[in-house]
Amino acid sequence: MVDSKFVSTAADVVPSERPETPVHCDLGTIFLGGLFCLAAITALQASSAIVLPVVFAFIFNLLLQPPMRILERFYVPRAVGALLAIALVVGSLVGLGAALSGPAASWAAKLPAGIPRLEEHLSFLRAPLDTFQRFLRQAERVAEGTAPGAPSIAVQSSSFLNKVVFGTRDIADGLFTMVLVLFFLLVSGDTFLRRLVEILPHFGDKRRAVEISQRIENDISGYLFTITAMNGVVGLATGAAAYLCGLGDPLLWGSVAFMLNYVPFLGPLLGIAIFILAGLLSFETLWQALLPAALFFGIHLIEGETLTPMLLARRFTLNPVLVILALIFWYWMWGVPGAILSVPMLAITKIICDRVQSLMAFGHFLEG
Repeated sequence: MVDSKFVSTAADVVPSERPETPVHCDLGTIFLGGLFCLAAITALQASSAIVLPVVFAFIFNLLLQPPMRILERFYVPRAVGALLAIALVVGSLVGLGAALSGPAASWAAKLPAGIPRLEEHLSFLRAPLDTFQRFLRQAERVAEGTAPGAPSIAVQSSSFLNKVVFGTRDIADGLFTMVLVLFFLLVSGDTFLRRLVEILPHFGDKRRAVEISQRIENDISGYLFTITAMNGVVGLATGAAAYLCGLGDPLLWGSVAFMLNYVPFLGPLLGIAIFILAGLLSFETLWQALLPAALFFGIHLIEGETLTPMLLARRFTLNPVLVILALIFWYWMWGVPGAILSVPMLAITKIICDRVQSLMAFGHFLEG
């Protein structure tokens, strides 16, 4: 399955209109840049509890700038508009979570009763799995025979309750930090940009800073709005398909499709696996069990190969291989939130590189 959301056609690139992209090969600069990147990666991973909410706040700030300007036209103070925008986002998330708690609990209750049906559908995998288990047991015996006097080490895992408590506290702290930073970003408006323009020495640098800021805001907010709208369409279509094929709980499955579609490539693959599992737990015959996953794959194929590329091809032309690498890297750094932020951060990097003379070669490398 190929997702062409971020792949441009050959007609979108006109080599004759592209400015010359100089490539500098200073080994000292490359070495120092590599050391700086390693130090930055270590710092970002160590400070993820602080940096990740701040990055989310900046992304939400870009998404909420158009409605903030609409509120300003109606003479609504920025502080009041920021409170309204944040209340809308937080209220939507809380309402969605409350609406999904019931269907999710019912599916969790169905799981023990559906395991025998799942085993029946997957009976053809029993022989390979038994062979693999026998191989593992033999490998364990060989390992124990090579070191019979090795002391046994008991690994004591922390309790599930402590993990839930600390995980909930970390999520609450991150949400509070994000909301706090987002509020002050929305209230401040263009203050940081004005201060940056004032301290830059040359007029060309001032104009470039304003151009980069406006392009990032327009492109990223347009990207987020387009992706959110298309994910909503995918969610509605998936919920209707789940209802029509008898899977039930269309709100739950539509929300799952909506959220997974924010992660390119890997999100739809995970959605197919989830729908296969849900179908195997719900239906007796194999073709009925695979029907929800097939419908979800068809919906994603139409959206990912036809609709979204037509809307984003002129705005984003990112190399799909680099999109995958960025997705894997930021997932390793920050988990699922990093995977969601990978494409916007890659797009911001390309926008900046395309408008800084010394970074144009790297910006050209990022292009699809």
